[in-house]
Amino acid sequence: MLFCLTANHRNTDFDVLDRISRAADSTGADVVAAHDFVRGAVVLATCNRFETYLELDDPVTGGVALAREAVLEAVAESTGTDAEALRQSAVVLSGDDVVRHLFAVSSGLESMVIGEEEISGQVQRSLRAAREAGTSSTQLEQAFQRAARATREVRAKADLAAAGRSLARLALDLADSRVTDWDAIPVLLVGTGRYAATTIAALQARGAGNVRVYSATGRADAFARKYGVRAEHELRDAIAAADIVITSTARYTIGPADIPDDRPRLVIDLGLPRNVEPAVGDLPGIDLLDLELIGRHAALAELGAGAHEVVGSAVATFHAERAAAPAIVAWRTHVQSVLDAELGRLRPDDDRAAAALRHLAGVLSHGPTTRAREFAAAGRLDEFERALETVFGVEVASGPSMVADDERAAG
Repeated sequence: MLFCLTANHRNTDFDVLDRISRAADSTGADVVAAHDFVRGAVVLATCNRFETYLELDDPVTGGVALAREAVLEAVAESTGTDAEALRQSAVVLSGDDVVRHLFAVSSGLESMVIGEEEISGQVQRSLRAAREAGTSSTQLEQAFQRAARATREVRAKADLAAAGRSLARLALDLADSRVTDWDAIPVLLVGTGRYAATTIAALQARGAGNVRVYSATGRADAFARKYGVRAEHELRDAIAAADIVITSTARYTIGPADIPDDRPRLVIDLGLPRNVEPAVGDLPGIDLLDLELIGRHAALAELGAGAHEVVGSAVATFHAERAAAPAIVAWRTHVQSVLDAELGRLRPDDDRAAAALRHLAGVLSHGPTTRAREFAAAGRLDEFERALETVFGVEVASGPSMVADDERAAG
């Protein structure tokens, strides 16, 4: 069974999100290590959400409640009292609702800026991080991989052109009233990660011609060459020369001591955890625009039924594929056994005949595999399974443990 605990911009204060996001690297591994009923975990931490996705043993008595406490315990180990704030605000989902939520998140339909472009990449990076940590699992792999497909379908079929924007673009929209000429105003970008590239694109789209970049990791020179901007190597000096400072980094937090004077500046903090200490906003001349303030201006209007209908269709397809997995595996196993028997009759050096038989087996497997998914989507999977047994004598195994094994084999 799938489980999700979600804390996001709609239900949790940004200060809490800021602090619990620091627990993202360890939460999944801690939960898996501490609880035998948790098969896998993926943690998604972005600038406006903290979500823990789990695969639980099924059936487990009180599994959802146990999973919720397991996540809260893991967060408490890292953040202390913020776990109680999370208990009061976070939403828990299970089963089919988890898949629908994940697909909607990946498609940008749950973001502060509806249609946000960066979120799908963040979802897939969270899966890769779980793989590297050894906490991914069969159902989580399937759900997250299908989420990427659902995102592509939403963007292809639904009208996201007008709403498909990033937080960086929204922040610059809010800054427009303060800027007379983007080409002339000196801008400093602090950070060289993936979101920094999006920010550079948003700046260049406005015609910003005096952009500099600073990196605490020493990657400013390479980043500057790639994007045609100037590298800076001393943060305080770089801030002194800038009228707008935009932060997007996991490596550095700007404090009052980094601000060299009280000349008027706009500081835009796109980081979570925060890249700019709140005290900076109290300094003379500083106008601080952080995620909480940006979120108040984010467009929350619905895109219309189209995008959500595509997500619903993708969810239905996902469940149909899972339901069809045992029948598909049974059919493929049958074809493979026939293939093995025929290969055993060939001469050991008859490579061409062996290759031809393998190709034929692949062709034979494909058609019924497709039909199994179609029948599952139409609610007629039992007809397909009876046909397999009637025509080929192939029985489809059932039961929770067998289904899980079959899904692994079916890919």
